[in-house]
Amino acid sequence: MAKVKTTFFCQNCGTQFAKWQGQCTSCKEWNTIVEELVQKEEKRTWNQESHSPSRSNKPLRIHEIDGASEMRIPSGNGELDRVLGGGIVPGSVTLLGGEPGIGKSTLLLQITLRLPIKSLYVSGEESQKQIKMRAERIDPGNNNCYVLTETKTQNIFKHISKVEPEIVIIDSIQTLQTDHIESSAGSISQIRECTSELIKFAKETNTPVLLIGHITKDGHIAGPKILEHMVDTVLQFEGDRNHVYRILRALKNRFGSTADLGIYEMLGDGLREVTNPSEILISKNAEELSGTAISATLEGMRPLMIEIQALVSTAVYGTPQRSCTGFNSKRLNMLLAVLEKRAGFRLGAKDVFLNITGGINVDDPSIDLAVIAAVLSSNEDIAVGKDICFAAEVGLAGEIRPVQRVDQRILEAEKLGFSTILVSGHNKITLKNHQIQIRKVNRIEDVAQFLFG
Repeated sequence: MAKVKTTFFCQNCGTQFAKWQGQCTSCKEWNTIVEELVQKEEKRTWNQESHSPSRSNKPLRIHEIDGASEMRIPSGNGELDRVLGGGIVPGSVTLLGGEPGIGKSTLLLQITLRLPIKSLYVSGEESQKQIKMRAERIDPGNNNCYVLTETKTQNIFKHISKVEPEIVIIDSIQTLQTDHIESSAGSISQIRECTSELIKFAKETNTPVLLIGHITKDGHIAGPKILEHMVDTVLQFEGDRNHVYRILRALKNRFGSTADLGIYEMLGDGLREVTNPSEILISKNAEELSGTAISATLEGMRPLMIEIQALVSTAVYGTPQRSCTGFNSKRLNMLLAVLEKRAGFRLGAKDVFLNITGGINVDDPSIDLAVIAAVLSSNEDIAVGKDICFAAEVGLAGEIRPVQRVDQRILEAEKLGFSTILVSGHNKITLKNHQIQIRKVNRIEDVAQFLFG
C-alpha cells in the first residue's frame, strides 16, 4: 500500500500548495484552496498485454518520419468534421465543454449512434434507460453502440478490454474517479489523474476518446487549466438555451485550424446541421423596417450574413441607456461617440439598444458599419433597403477602414441575393465577374448621404 499524502489544490485554477492559505497566489481568488488526499500506486489501468503500443519510442531523424497525413474517421456529422479539421483523428482525445442543457450529451450520443464502427458510450450521470429513451428519439436503428454506466476508471477499462470499441465517449470527466487517488469525484486531482489514464489508453491503443466537461459560472471548463493542455482538442458548445441554435467552435486543435465553426438547430429528434447559417440569421420580414441592417461577417473561415437591430429613443430617465445583446457594449459606446463627434449626430441624450439576431456573439470589427447604419436608421426612422449590406470597420476619426477577405464577403452577399454592398474605399477587390454593385465609401457622411439622402 502506498503512503497517503495530503496536498492542497486551488479549485479555481488548479495550483498546488504545500499548506492551506486563504488566497491563491496564482489566480488571486479567496477561499478556493481545499485539502485533498493523494495516493500514488503503480497499478495497471487496463489489460495492456492485449493492446500493443501502436507508436514506436525509437528516435527518428526528421526526414525519416512518415509525412503522410493522418487518416481520419468521418463522424457522419459535417459540422463537427468541419470544426475538427476533417474528422476524428485515431488516438486523439477531444474535450467538449458547454453550459448545462446546451446539448453536449445529445450531440455526442447522436454522433455515436450514427457511426458505422463499434462505439462505447460511458455515462456517469444518467442511467442506461435514460440514455435509451434519448437514443430512440434520435436514431433508434443503431446496433453498434454500447452503453455503460460506470464512474470508476478501472472498471471502465475492464469493459473496454471485453468490448474493444473503436471510439469511446465519456460523459462526463468530472464524474469519474480512480483508485489511484483517494479524493472525491470532480476534485482537481481526480480530474487530472482520470484524464491522464484516458490519454495513455488513447495513445497506446490508437482509439479516439471524446470527453464531456462541465464549465464554471464564468464559462470556463471546470477543473485545472492543465486539463485543456493535456487533451488534443478543446471544443466549446455555445448558445442560449432560449434559442434553438447552437454554435460549436474549437478553442484548441492540434490537428487543424481553430478558425472554423459549426452551427446546429435544436429539434425534438436531436441536433440538425445548419449548412447555410445566413438564412437563420436574417429575418424574413416582407416589409422594410427602420433600425435594421445586414452585415457580411466572417466566423473563422466561414462567411455569414447577420442582421443587426437597433432602437434609438429619447431618454426618459435623464441618464441615457446603452444596452447590447451579442455585441461589445464598449465598442457601441465608441461608435456612438464617433457619430457624435465626427458626424454631428446628437445621440448623447438618447437611449440606444442593439441586438444581433440568432443569439450569437460577434467580435468581427467588420460589422461596425452595419451597426452605425442600423443606429442612424432608427434615429431617422428611415428603413435601410433590404437588398443592401455592409462590410467595413469604422475608425475613431470617422473614416471607413478596410477589412480582410472582402472578396469572400462579397460573394456570400451576392449568393444570397443582395444587390449592393458598402465597403471601404481602401479595400482592394480582385473579383471580376460579379453581379452585385460594390459601393465604396470613405467617411460616415458618405454612408448617411447614400442611405438617407
